[in-house]
Amino acid sequence: MTKTDRPGAGGESGRAERGGRRGRGRRSEAGVLAAFGHVALVVWAIVVIAPILWTFLASFKNTTEIFSSPWTLPAELRWENWSRAWTKAHVGRYFINSVIVVGLSTFGTMLLGSMAAYVLARYKFIGNRLIYFLFVSGLAFPVFLALVPLFFVVKNLGLLDTHTGLILVYIAYSLPFTIFFLAAFFKTLPSSVAEAGMIDGCSHTRLFFQVMMPMAKPGLVSVAIFNVIGQWGQYQLPLVLLSNAKDKWVLTQGIADISVNAGYEADWSGLFAALTIAILPMIVVYAIFQRQIQSGLTTGAVK
Repeated sequence: MTKTDRPGAGGESGRAERGGRRGRGRRSEAGVLAAFGHVALVVWAIVVIAPILWTFLASFKNTTEIFSSPWTLPAELRWENWSRAWTKAHVGRYFINSVIVVGLSTFGTMLLGSMAAYVLARYKFIGNRLIYFLFVSGLAFPVFLALVPLFFVVKNLGLLDTHTGLILVYIAYSLPFTIFFLAAFFKTLPSSVAEAGMIDGCSHTRLFFQVMMPMAKPGLVSVAIFNVIGQWGQYQLPLVLLSNAKDKWVLTQGIADISVNAGYEADWSGLFAALTIAILPMIVVYAIFQRQIQSGLTTGAVK
């Protein structure tokens, strides 16, 4: 029997060859999938960036340029479009109202949501899971289904057409996602640190605010940014709860009003300037806190 006829030698070389072919096949398949993934990301980036870029360029054009040459650069930078939108269309007032409402509602959401998530994640008591699932069930409940009863609840509390009523509704609206995300994040924090704090004499309140919250900073920042972006672009709730108080309107209501008036006054450049003013803050916020958001999303998964 020759060497090539031996079952052992032939079998090992055959298995190695088949293993090599399978490895090359998997690599080629992964390469094809990666190529499709890159193409899909490029297409998605174009779909998202192109309208934003077009809106930004249109904010410097006049009405004639917007309709006659929509895909060209503006002949000049007309900053008066921005100033007209800020003053004449009252975008400045709406912008300040949005900052106040979103700032206070985000603070309240993060304070109440983080405390609730911490208790549900770290303490065992009767009804723990029931309360958690009641909170999380709010994620599956469409907002528009609750608009009518919500209107009457806020009206009966005497908070209709007030920023206080809108802030409280924003907090309630944002709590399900906040608790769902932070409860999972708090579970990943090491129990040894909490036990050491309790041994050193920390109360439960001090342990939460001075030990656990600093450790959960990446998750808190991520959820806070998501809440800011979601509340900043909210339109249905302000439309229902601030319909009769124009001086208290938020930015989305103001831009909707400008878009209606633009059809009659033909001030399309002012409309696009107002849209750009509304979009830019969220882009800046996300650009500044991008690393913190990614860190918060990945830290919990890795731990």
